Amino acid sequence: MSTSPLTDLGLPGLRSGTELVPTTDEKQTGKDFTSDQEVRWCPGCGDYAVLKAVQSFLPDLGLRRENIVFVSGIGCSSRFPYYLDTYGMHSIHGRAPSIATGIATAREDLSVWVVTGDGDALSIGGNHLIHALRRNVNMTILLFNNRIYGLTKGQYSPTSETGKVTKSTPMGSVDHPFNPVSLALGAEASFVARTIDSDRKHLTEVLAAAAAHRGTSLVEIYQNCPIFNDGAFDAIKNPDTKPDAIIPLVHGEPITFSAGTKGLVRDQSSGGVSIVATADVPTEQLLVHDAHHPDPSQAFAISRLTEMGYLNQTPIGIFRQVERTTYDDAAREQVTAATTGDDDAADQSARLAALIGGGDTWTIL
Repeated sequence: MSTSPLTDLGLPGLRSGTELVPTTDEKQTGKDFTSDQEVRWCPGCGDYAVLKAVQSFLPDLGLRRENIVFVSGIGCSSRFPYYLDTYGMHSIHGRAPSIATGIATAREDLSVWVVTGDGDALSIGGNHLIHALRRNVNMTILLFNNRIYGLTKGQYSPTSETGKVTKSTPMGSVDHPFNPVSLALGAEASFVARTIDSDRKHLTEVLAAAAAHRGTSLVEIYQNCPIFNDGAFDAIKNPDTKPDAIIPLVHGEPITFSAGTKGLVRDQSSGGVSIVATADVPTEQLLVHDAHHPDPSQAFAISRLTEMGYLNQTPIGIFRQVERTTYDDAAREQVTAATTGDDDAADQSARLAALIGGGDTWTIL
């Protein structure tokens, strides 16, 4: 772990290298992370399932509640901080990643989480999201994607499919939707994953990997809105269509689905990937998933299988997981270098004053 003024305050370090360092030996349960606030979402909302999974998962971190912070923007998902007994903030529309950046940089001892939605993160907050991803700040971003504006009662969102009929697009949306995973990979995010609200086991496994990652982790969570966009994810939830729609990604294993009858291969003509019948190709031609490869191009090609917002073939899992220098670690190292050394306190103060007063200055008479 980088040298930090936190050690002078007696605060526990949260991480060592790439590993989470427990800050408590006390036995904790989901109840310890559940606030006394009434949970207020529409009946059947996928947010309930994600909240329960997060509350149940947080004890596994071994962290005190005061070492965990949840920051949200605006939207249905942004009620999250109210329902967790941790520190948190219901912040500004689209700006949660920026606020979280300040927290993570100032407080190395905190596990920082952002909870956002497809509208909050990808519309007004798009610029803040991509810069948090490229900077690789130590935070975990949970992007709830219900492909609709739920809080404002059913307008189309940046992830709604082309042709989507809503209150704001009565003749169908003419927009080309964002693919959040493709966007994150294009911004060089060091950890990118996708999971589903109703798959508790998979959701928890992805959360654990995201929390342990040093850097920005983006987890897209497909989340059903039963009021304004019900059934948007039927293709990957219906038992009859699910096996042929979900493409599970497991690092180091060949990418196959539909009970092993289909798989992915490199498409030599397009440079992307194609779906083939596994019986028609040699086993060695099947694409082996490599989430740790430094080049994100293969992960990006896989993400494009979910095209234009349609879910007939949807990769699920960790697309990318690589190590890269983090913004907040680098910033703290600069602060340490600027405030320590062989010079005495007077010399350090003089250097600091010269830095602050350098360049053009004015004297007000």
